[in-house]
Amino acid sequence: MLGLVDEPGIGPDKKLLPPVAYSLYMNANLVKAANEVVPSQQILVNMLSRRVRQLVLGHRPLVEHPVGLREADIALMEIISGKLTYESTFGEKAAALAAAAAATPAVVLPFPGTGKAAKKAA
Repeated sequence: MLGLVDEPGIGPDKKLLPPVAYSLYMNANLVKAANEVVPSQQILVNMLSRRVRQLVLGHRPLVEHPVGLREADIALMEIISGKLTYESTFGEKAAALAAAAAATPAVVLPFPGTGKAAKKAA
């Protein structure tokens, strides 16, 4: 069953499981709010996946959150509150290479010789 589960069930070892109330999906309101902070969906997905991985590995959340909130929602709250940001490096490498090329002309080095005459095959 996808979605919300709020009634006890029977586990594989025939024991009664406690009631669980959680969603398998991210909170849509948090996604919309985070999308206003980070306009690019691709960047938002990359930020979320990296931060969720960190939270799953045991890193501490940067914001206070309600008990039982999943890692993806915590990461969304961090983005909304401004604790997680991104910096675009698009075009910086090309601009740096162009500036370096303009500042110093290319130096042509002669190919080093071996110093010995090549022997002919017998």
